[in-house]
Amino acid sequence: MNERNSQGIVFKYTLSGFIIGFVTVLFVIIVDFLIKKISFSELIEIHKSNPVYIILDLSPFVLAFYAYLISNKYANTSSVLHGSLKNEFDKTQKIFRFVEKIRLGNINAEYKVQDSEDVLGQSILDLRDNLKKTKIEEDNRRNEDQQRNWIAEGLAMFGDVLRKDTDNIEELSYNLISKLVKYIKVNQGAFFIINDDSEADKHLEMTACYAYERRKYPDKRIEWGEGTIGACILEQETIYMKDVPKSYVSITSGLGQATPRCLLVVPLKINNEIYGVLEIGSFQDIEKYIIDFVEKVAENVASTISNVKINTRTAKLLKESQLQAETLAAQEEQMRQNMEELQATQEEAARQSEKFITFTNAVNHTLIRAEYDANGSLLYANTRFLKKLGYEKNSEVEGQHISMFINEKDREWFDELWEGLAKGGKHFEGDMKHVTKQGRDLWTMSTYTCMRNEDGEVEKILFLAIDTTDQKKQSLDYQGQILALNKSSIKVEFLPTGDLLECNQKFIDLMEYSLYELKEKTIFDFVDKSELNKLRENWDKIIQGEAWEGTLRQRTKDDKDIWVRVSLSAVRDMYDDISKIVYIGNNETKEKLMEIETKQQTELLKKQEEELRMSRLDLRAQLKQAKDEVRQQFKEIEKEKIRNERTLEGALDAIMTIDDKGIVKFFNKAAEELWEVKKDSIIGRNVSKLFPNYDFNDEFINSFIDSTEEKVIGQRREVILKDSKGNEKSVLFLLTQAKVEEEITYTAFIQNISVDLF
Repeated sequence: MNERNSQGIVFKYTLSGFIIGFVTVLFVIIVDFLIKKISFSELIEIHKSNPVYIILDLSPFVLAFYAYLISNKYANTSSVLHGSLKNEFDKTQKIFRFVEKIRLGNINAEYKVQDSEDVLGQSILDLRDNLKKTKIEEDNRRNEDQQRNWIAEGLAMFGDVLRKDTDNIEELSYNLISKLVKYIKVNQGAFFIINDDSEADKHLEMTACYAYERRKYPDKRIEWGEGTIGACILEQETIYMKDVPKSYVSITSGLGQATPRCLLVVPLKINNEIYGVLEIGSFQDIEKYIIDFVEKVAENVASTISNVKINTRTAKLLKESQLQAETLAAQEEQMRQNMEELQATQEEAARQSEKFITFTNAVNHTLIRAEYDANGSLLYANTRFLKKLGYEKNSEVEGQHISMFINEKDREWFDELWEGLAKGGKHFEGDMKHVTKQGRDLWTMSTYTCMRNEDGEVEKILFLAIDTTDQKKQSLDYQGQILALNKSSIKVEFLPTGDLLECNQKFIDLMEYSLYELKEKTIFDFVDKSELNKLRENWDKIIQGEAWEGTLRQRTKDDKDIWVRVSLSAVRDMYDDISKIVYIGNNETKEKLMEIETKQQTELLKKQEEELRMSRLDLRAQLKQAKDEVRQQFKEIEKEKIRNERTLEGALDAIMTIDDKGIVKFFNKAAEELWEVKKDSIIGRNVSKLFPNYDFNDEFINSFIDSTEEKVIGQRREVILKDSKGNEKSVLFLLTQAKVEEEITYTAFIQNISVDLF
């Protein structure tokens, strides 16, 4: 209740008291006038004489004063109570409005606690604070969930991107950086790849750049360790800068250019190995979870680039293998003939060694190999050639004439042989003796084969050999022993049936038959009838592998008796079957004393023949194993060759390979589409057919077309090509070179960039 209302109540009650008192006095006066019939003057006298009337006359004022006191107290009490009620009502209204704001979601609404007794207000404030805290936590949780979902979706999207265009690093770089700039909502991005093809020139190349939803063609090189990108590579850590220098980088669009406020540089790192850098520029701050996301993407990109580099190196090796195989294919037939005239497995090994480079290494480990020109000058010698002939370095023998390795005593027949080979004559195969640097003899099982060029002329002569010095010395020793045996003893070889196979002159002289007559005889025809049973009994044992020695009484053609001390020994072949019976004898009639020596020589001969047989078996087994390995390697290389050709055929960029004479060797499907021609009409033809009426003022294309010009290798150039209809197309042209021995090929990688993106 306000002060005005209080004064009104006091006035009203005071006036009421006064009126009541006045009415009472008036009522008494009226009664006195009407009932007592007194006059006015009497009335005055009565009032003067009677104090009661004086008190009665004063009653209006007394009642008014009393009413004032009571009304004033009531007004004060009422005012206090009304104020208290008003305060409580105002407080309730404030609390209601505060609660209503909270109910409507305004948890930031303010409420001021009136006093310490405002428990309800304080409780509602505590409730608001709890709701605010709960909402903040819920917002944070929702934000974290959104960030996790955003990161998961982004990683899945970039996983799909990384599975495409893995054979084109520039297209892959552009797809990655463009999608990354859009996804994280920044203004610019660049993709840098480490170029470590040369240890002396290690640097970073920008393979893609994207800004303002436009593709930028990269042409930027960063030296190793230069600037922020170089520091990121060396430190292998992410760099985030908020105060970017104005001169560092600018973002250009159709509206002008500006410097980004924030710069994020993330290394493409996996397993502590760096493959490149992602550089992000933004006008806004980049949040921590976005930086973490970019780092995860960079790790996935590094893994993909690692795989791409491995695949690229593998494809390059396969291509080189294919070129080497094609180079060796021309020599295949001649090598096959040479190796057939060596031992069966040796022939197969040598032929396969010329066709496949892997087997060439195997041949170099097992065979002596050299190549000469038609004049006899040495062009190439493998390590085994140097080692066997006692030389340490190629420089000691390369360019030297072949006569350097031939004994003077063999020059006459060898010069005649070489003259025939130089003119394209029949190849040579047989035993040859060479002279080492130290003057020692080196015996080999050798073959000399002519290798012709496309015109059929002798280009070079291939020498392949196996060191047979030990075997030759042993063989010569055996031959000497056999010759000595033939001169000193009777030697005859019989089949297990007893038929005569071979015999020496001493047996012919002894038996007095002609060689033709002896061929018709058996051992049983030479033995006296008295000893036939003894011989037949022992013969069965002999053909079972038992040796027999004794004296046989034989009869000559003239029916003369002779006594021969005989040793009969069985000889087994490689299958352990009895192939022949060796008869060694001495005419005891004249040389009885030679019996013991003949027996020893027979045993020695048997042992030597067995050693020679075992040596041949071991050699054949080794060569058979080498043959199986060659066949397996041939199958593997054929598989890799097919896989490599199919991979190149499916490339999106045009790929074309020419030799050093400009002849097209490979032309993929993308190249057919670029020139709008079929590969069948191009392969085998000169590359100039693809450039009719071309302006040869362009040094790059002119060097590519003209086989006499030096090619521009390893530089990407933008050139204008014309298809078969004369339409001009803008392309990026990159030329690489591969050299296999003396053959050089060039491969062009051509990317069509005719579509104008700006």
